[in-house]
Amino acid sequence: MTIRPIRAEDKGIEQSFVRGLSQNSRYYRFMEQMRELSPDKLKYFTEIDYDRHMALIATAEGGGGEREVAVARYVAPPGGDSCEFAVAVDDEFQGTGLAGLLMAALIDFARARGFKTMEGLVLTDNHKMLKFARQLGFEIRREPDEPGTRRIVLRL
Repeated sequence: MTIRPIRAEDKGIEQSFVRGLSQNSRYYRFMEQMRELSPDKLKYFTEIDYDRHMALIATAEGGGGEREVAVARYVAPPGGDSCEFAVAVDDEFQGTGLAGLLMAALIDFARARGFKTMEGLVLTDNHKMLKFARQLGFEIRREPDEPGTRRIVLRL
C-alpha cells in the first residue's frame, strides 16, 4: 500500500476507483447518483495545485498494476482560511483504518498550509461517516436550510 498525492496521469485509476465503488458509497461521497466522473470532473480531481487543492490517494499493486483504493482531498476557496474535505474508500477496504491514515495526513497538509478549519457536508443517514468524524474530533452541526445534511467542522 502506498499513500501519495494524486497526479494528472492518475485519471485512469481515479475513474476506475469511482466506477468500482458501490452505488451506496458513490452516493455518500458525491451526494448524487452517478456511475463515473465526467471528463471535466476527472480533470478537476487529478490536476490539482497541491496548495488550495490537495488530494492524497492510497494505492495497492494488483494483477494489472497500480490500483487506487482510497482518496482524501481538500479544496479551499481563494483567500479563505477554511478548506472543505471529502474522503472515499473502496468498499473492500472500508473499516481497515485507511481513511484515518489518509485523513491524518490531509489534516497535517491543511495545517501546514495555514488553514484554520476543515469542513465537510455529510448526509444525516451516513452514520459511519458521522461516527468517523466524531472520532477525528470534528464538531457536528445542523444545517438549517438542509435537514438531510450535517456540517462537520474541525478546528486546525
